[in-house]
Amino acid sequence: MTASSEALRTRPLFIGGQFRPSTGERSYDTLDPTTEDVLATLPEASADDLAAAVEAGRAAQPAWAGAPWQQRAKALRRFADALAERSDEFAALDVADSGNPIGAMRDDAAGGIQELRFYTGLASEVKGHTQPAVESALSFTERAAYGVVGRLIPYNHPFKAAVGKIAAPLVAGNAVILKPSEHCSLSALEMAAVAAETLPAGVLSVLTGSGADIGAALVGHPDVPRIAFTGSVPTGRAVLRGAAEHIKHVTVELGGKNPFLVFPDVDVAKAARAAVRGMNLARSSGQSCQSTSRIFVHRDVHDAFVDELLAVVAALRVGDPRDESVDLGPMSFRAHYDRVLAAIEAGRRDGARLLCGGGRPDTLERGFFVAPTVFDDVQDEMTIATDEISGPVMSILTWDDPDDLFRRVNNTQYGLTANVWANDISQALRAARRVEAGYVFVNSQGKRPLGAPFGGWKASGLGKGSSYEELLSYTREKAVTVELG
Repeated sequence: MTASSEALRTRPLFIGGQFRPSTGERSYDTLDPTTEDVLATLPEASADDLAAAVEAGRAAQPAWAGAPWQQRAKALRRFADALAERSDEFAALDVADSGNPIGAMRDDAAGGIQELRFYTGLASEVKGHTQPAVESALSFTERAAYGVVGRLIPYNHPFKAAVGKIAAPLVAGNAVILKPSEHCSLSALEMAAVAAETLPAGVLSVLTGSGADIGAALVGHPDVPRIAFTGSVPTGRAVLRGAAEHIKHVTVELGGKNPFLVFPDVDVAKAARAAVRGMNLARSSGQSCQSTSRIFVHRDVHDAFVDELLAVVAALRVGDPRDESVDLGPMSFRAHYDRVLAAIEAGRRDGARLLCGGGRPDTLERGFFVAPTVFDDVQDEMTIATDEISGPVMSILTWDDPDDLFRRVNNTQYGLTANVWANDISQALRAARRVEAGYVFVNSQGKRPLGAPFGGWKASGLGKGSSYEELLSYTREKAVTVELG
């Protein structure tokens, strides 16, 4: 089963187990960022569409939550198996819709399905505990699903986020309303077609449209008590404000300006290769909250490191992401392309030294392409060192004194990830403790093992994802005391 060209041109909403047209009158085009051609015309979900999705979720959720956990796990494993049969199709959709390279999107498809299967394996662990015994009473806790959960996901890993981010709430017994990015919605809608064949009607709905309209309406709906958002810090703040009126449980996975610390005892060639891989250039063209865009290099190895880094970057190929040999595709949509170019221009204006890149490659006339860009002589107060760019832009900063290094590294609103490169393990572990971040990699390229809790400190987020902690966060704890007298 594959998506037809007609289905791609006009995709309706997915509500109550079936596709249906929007009750609203507005629609929008989504573009192929490689060619700038229209891929699909999608509906802007209306308030009535949202109400229908909430009603469908509320109707389906009690039976879904009340079923034995084995039954939910079996249904979701069947869902995962059906998705896996079409994984190449989902990868191809993401390439067309987001501009990410085909090899990376195959990995994304596999990773999202793997995360869904991971959570099905934890289905029996949604449970309470007993309190210390009292002669005349029994006290225990149990966990209950929230009901209907709103899940808002970003554009940079469309299918992986769609399947991976609905896994925990569904396993916990909730119904989910998924709002994908308006810029990259096609694989989420195609995922819904698989859900229609494998999951009970109503436990999953997919609504397309802008974050400012249907996204905000979902966040503010009084019958959606649990919200989870992945995206930028400004939008995360808006989500928290919108949910505050109804005192909702909200988790947010937000942006980062992640440091990559290079100590003088490292193999600079290995560290330089890791710094480029940590930027996720070959996965999402640097459009990742986890990208290590601030590279703090000890002065003693600065020159050698920069030479190695530039050699690695020069070997990267930018072009059509459908080509297996291409490393970087375009930015996912025009407005973001313009933002990345504006950030590069700010780096030039502020006095940073441009070593490579800086704009569209000369060989590409169409598409939202930005060449891998490296700035040196970057100062802490420069815009390229303070603001998340979410593009293929690296800033090199030099350090001498460790105490001053950590002051500078932590002098940011962000605290998502950090990467420490040092041969002295004691030094590396001390550095990991001093960095203010929710996830620290030591001598690694940023690959997270399945099940490791992921989430930021400070403005980079609230709550943990991709872990047992996330599964429990989609439940409410209830304490019960029974008098035995």
